[in-house]
Amino acid sequence: MSLDSVWYTRCPAPTPLSIAHQLGWIDRQFQSSGVIVRSIRDSKDPAVRQSHFTHALDYSFRQGGNIPPIWARSGGRETRVVGITTTDEFQAIIALPASGIRSGVDLKGRRLGVPRKPNEAIVDFQRATALKGIVSALSLEGLTHEDVELVYLDSSEANLIERGNAAFLGLKRRYPYGDELLALARGEIDAFFVKGAEGIVLANQIGATVVSEFGFHPDAKIRINNGTPRPLTVDARFLDEHFDLVTDLVETIGAVSAWALANPGNAVRFIANEIGVGEDAIWAANGLDVHKHLTLSLEANQIAAFDHFKNFLLEWGFIPADFNVSAWIDGRPLEAAGRRAAA
Repeated sequence: MSLDSVWYTRCPAPTPLSIAHQLGWIDRQFQSSGVIVRSIRDSKDPAVRQSHFTHALDYSFRQGGNIPPIWARSGGRETRVVGITTTDEFQAIIALPASGIRSGVDLKGRRLGVPRKPNEAIVDFQRATALKGIVSALSLEGLTHEDVELVYLDSSEANLIERGNAAFLGLKRRYPYGDELLALARGEIDAFFVKGAEGIVLANQIGATVVSEFGFHPDAKIRINNGTPRPLTVDARFLDEHFDLVTDLVETIGAVSAWALANPGNAVRFIANEIGVGEDAIWAANGLDVHKHLTLSLEANQIAAFDHFKNFLLEWGFIPADFNVSAWIDGRPLEAAGRRAAA
């Protein structure tokens, strides 16, 4: 069956898909097969843009935060994970110095802000991300969420993902943690969770106390969150009907790892461009070896990480139903790409 076009989307994060796109590799790969690549995020159709979270479009692929694809799979959308990238990042609970909160144990009895979108039709991934970070931080001190006051900060703004939206004042997107920062300034909360380059820039900007930092903790269950790890997903129809094209895609994205090792400065520049921050923020948030952690693989520990996080999302009511994570994984394209490389 011939295919005229495919859809793709990526999150503003360190992913090999983002770098492959910026290098022009994705367009060239599909053009060689006579297929046009269309951007979900740049579409003028709101229903198309929503697929960034719902994975609703056939013949589409995505790499980025794992909460939306887990939620979509839990809701019955037939997708497959064909690769995983694990790039650890800064994750922390921050507070103002005047709060007197110096370490995680000081969080007991304090107010922790949690962003919430009560009217959002899709999964509230920002709330889930914050809660997982808070739970991880508290667990390091032998505490639970019941030892603190969770203050939900409701926002009516939808998840705006399209570029060029007037609400962004000319920037690519809305940066996170605005609601938390305002609540902190008003004295409504004592601390909140941040992650990644945007989080470390914000913490620096307000002179925050880093109460607990665990983005590089040796226990993977502590580090696991929306951005760790990041899956490459395709819809099942695309995989079933065009296996060779999906294998081409995996091979192209997989080649980013060797390119980044040979071009670390350019790799960081591309990541910074994707997120919309300075390159120094990438070094600070992801470590000096970030260019060494852009591999596409399917390791047992990565799959176990997904299973652990899926269970967290199920326990907290973020996903509608349980599902078998191992059955969600399809290693055939990665194996086929590996055989090509060996040949």
